[in-house]
Amino acid sequence: MQPAAPRPGPAVAGTAAVRKKKKVKKLGKTKKIVKRLQPCAETTEQAAAEQQAAAEQQAAEEAARRARHLKALSRTSGAERELEELVFGDSLNAEEDELLQRLAGPQRLKATERKSLRKDSSDSEVENEAKSKFLSKKPAWVDEDDEAEENVDMTHRYRRDFMKSDAEKTLTKKKLKRRLEEQFQRAMGGVPAWAELGNRKKSKRTASDSDSDEDDDLLCRTGNFISNSESLPRGILKMSTCLPANQERFANGKLATVQFHPSAQVVMTAGRDRSVSLFQVDGIRNPKIQSIYLESFPVYKACFSVDGEQVIATGTHHKMFFVYDMMSGSIIPMEKVRGVEERFLRDFEISPDGSFMLVTGTSGYLYLLSMKTKELISTMKVNGRCTASAFTPDSSKIYSYSKEGEVFIWDVRSRKCLHKFEDEGSLEGKCIAVSKNNQYVACGSASGVVNLYTTDVCLKEKHPKPVKAIMNLVTSATCVTFNPTTEILAVASCETDEAVKLVHIPSYTVFSNFPVFRRKQIYLAQSMDFSPRSGFFSVANNKGKALLFRLKHYSDF
Repeated sequence: MQPAAPRPGPAVAGTAAVRKKKKVKKLGKTKKIVKRLQPCAETTEQAAAEQQAAAEQQAAEEAARRARHLKALSRTSGAERELEELVFGDSLNAEEDELLQRLAGPQRLKATERKSLRKDSSDSEVENEAKSKFLSKKPAWVDEDDEAEENVDMTHRYRRDFMKSDAEKTLTKKKLKRRLEEQFQRAMGGVPAWAELGNRKKSKRTASDSDSDEDDDLLCRTGNFISNSESLPRGILKMSTCLPANQERFANGKLATVQFHPSAQVVMTAGRDRSVSLFQVDGIRNPKIQSIYLESFPVYKACFSVDGEQVIATGTHHKMFFVYDMMSGSIIPMEKVRGVEERFLRDFEISPDGSFMLVTGTSGYLYLLSMKTKELISTMKVNGRCTASAFTPDSSKIYSYSKEGEVFIWDVRSRKCLHKFEDEGSLEGKCIAVSKNNQYVACGSASGVVNLYTTDVCLKEKHPKPVKAIMNLVTSATCVTFNPTTEILAVASCETDEAVKLVHIPSYTVFSNFPVFRRKQIYLAQSMDFSPRSGFFSVANNKGKALLFRLKHYSDF
């Protein structure tokens, strides 16, 4: 027989009983907690249901109130209805219905009704309604650097001229833009009409209203509508800078004279390096044709004869002058002119008809020579010292400008003084020029003022008023010349760099784009000349260069 299993002792049995009691207690506590939570959950659900019911009831009451209000608005008496129909017509009912629908708010449409509405409505109306419902969208991304003000370095050589003080080493872009606008307005003499937005819009509206018939007529015809205007416009001169006229042979020192040939496309230069050179003008290479050397004879002035076959050159410290015959290639020295008792022969003028040569002497003497024989014809004298002279285009008169600021008008045939007048405000006369159409006389003085007169007034009055006083030069006006069409007057001073201005004669205003801004190239201007048809303009400077500019308004040489 197997022995019986041993019975558990009293200690083990007590432990098991204790564990059972603890489990029973935990189960009881859990049941109590569940019973407490059940009423709370039921209460929350009930409160939510009550709130929803209250909201629905409030919405229903609001809808009913609005319906009653709209119904009250729609009620009108029969008399009122008849009066409204009589005044406003039958369309009032439709307008009221539309207004009531708007007040009632958007109605919900069924899916089938929305589809039919989309099919029936036009694309443009749907797009416009959709666009009007869209709200303006915010940008998806904003760059902070765009809003920040960027500083510009003003010490750069291109921006150094815009600094008003040394403290302005940096400026913001807005201030620099304002500074550029101010400089442009100073150069243009104010804000031009084309730059004002209001004037542009107004002019466009008036043009569109008044010129509609002209536009229709313009479209019915053909022709060249983009041809250049015959008259030279003011303000901006269309021009380009070419290579210097004497590019293939610069003068060694000051260039005293530059002059275009009267008939050929040739330019002549002469300077203190004792040479006279001829160049063909093409605006590209300007090849050299010929150079002659005058030994120990620094040239003071050189000039073509009217037929273009001779060049007359005077020296700085000589009694004699040279005549260069281009047809034979010979150089003829004129040792002495009988009757001319002068220590030096320097300044002279040749009459436009080619008959006379006027030599300016000292102590106010003027010597009229024959171009054929180079002999003295007559002598004239002005009060004081004569500084400059000029022939009229018909060679019948001579204008002589004295150092005291008086202008004497001489008759060439009788050699008598016809009239004398005082240049307004002149303390010392420097240069004089007569226009090619014999309409204007320009007098430049030591103060830098160039007075522009009409010839009719100069022949009648002793104290004429100039039509324009050109005050753009700050040093002595030493050279003035008209272009062949009398549309441009060139004034210059040899006492400071870049002192050359071109004046638009019809408007008496200076061209703002010459000389080129912030580009130094003219230096001290010694002589100026226009080509026979104003296609080119040349300036001789003290660096030995004859600068050449192409005037694009004129098509011929």
